Amino acid sequence: MSDSAVLSSDTTRTTAAPGNPAIEFIDVEKHYGDKTVVNGLSFHVQPGECFGLLGPNGAGKTTTLKMLLGLTAPDAGTIRLVDEPIPSRARYARRRVGVVPQFDNLDPDFTVRENLLVFGRYFGMSGSEIEAVVPSLLEFARLESKANARVGELSGGMKRRLTLARALVNDPDVLVMDEPTTGLDPQARHLIWERLRSLLARGKTILLTTHFMEEAERLCDRLCVIEEGRKVAEGKPDELIQRVIGCDVIEIYGPDPQALRDELLPFVGRMEISGETLFCYVDDPAPVHQRVKGRPGVRYLHRPANLEDVFLRLTGREMVD
Repeated sequence: MSDSAVLSSDTTRTTAAPGNPAIEFIDVEKHYGDKTVVNGLSFHVQPGECFGLLGPNGAGKTTTLKMLLGLTAPDAGTIRLVDEPIPSRARYARRRVGVVPQFDNLDPDFTVRENLLVFGRYFGMSGSEIEAVVPSLLEFARLESKANARVGELSGGMKRRLTLARALVNDPDVLVMDEPTTGLDPQARHLIWERLRSLLARGKTILLTTHFMEEAERLCDRLCVIEEGRKVAEGKPDELIQRVIGCDVIEIYGPDPQALRDELLPFVGRMEISGETLFCYVDDPAPVHQRVKGRPGVRYLHRPANLEDVFLRLTGREMVD
C-alpha cells in the first residue's frame, strides 16, 4: 500500500450525518483478468469502532484497503469513507484518514521530527500548525528522546510507533492500518496496542488487518473474516468464538495423531489433525483426559476456544501459496 500521494489543498471537511457509518462497503467486487480478488464484499464500520479485517494471505485484504483509499477502483459495488463516495471523492476523504501501511515507508534521510514535519505538508498544514502538534505526537509515540535521531538509528518498534504518530499528524477521524504490529517483539506489540486503545478512547475509528488473532481479540469490537475475497463470517469476537466453535479445545501432541484420532472417535464429535497435533473440540473433556493423561510421548493442552480456532475453522489449516 502507498499513502504518500500529495492531497488536494481543498480543506473542505464534510460532517458525517449522525448514525452513518465511517466506512461502508456494499456488494464490492474487484477483478484482475479472470481472477476475482474481492467478491461481493459488504461490511460497515461505525464511528468510534475498531473493526478487524481477517483472512489468509491472498484473501483480498490489501486490495480492499486500496479500494477504500481510492488507490484502485472497484469493478462493482459502492464504497463510502467518512461520508464521501469512493473513488470519486477519495482525495477529500483522505484528508480525514490516517494510514499505517504494512511496511514502514519512513524517509531514512530525515530525523524523527523531520519525518513528521514533512508529512504534515501533504495535508496542506502550515509550518506553525505542524510544529504545534509535533510535541504531542512524539509524546504519544514515546519518542521524545529520539526527536533528532535519524530513522536508521531506531529499533523496529520505534519505527512502527513513528509510522503510527505520522498517521495522526492531520488529526484523522479514521485510521486504516495494514498489519500494524508485523515483525515486532511482544513488548513493542503490547505498547502499540496500548496506543491504539488510547485512540479508541478518544473516539477515533480504526480499520485494521492483522494475522495476530490475539491482537484482533484484544482490540476489535467486530470482525469480518474473508476467504478468496468473500465474507465468510462477521461479528463480535466472543460471539464468533461461541457460534463457530462453541466448546473447549484439547490439543494433543504425539507421534501418531491418526491413531489417537481413531481411539478417541467414540468420545469426540469433532477432531482435526495438523502436523503432529490432534485438535479435539469437546463439550465433555473427561473421556479425553482419561485416555491421554500420563501416556508416554504424549502431551496435551486443555483450553477455552479462541479466535485462532475460529480463523482456522473458517479458512483451513493448510498453507496456501
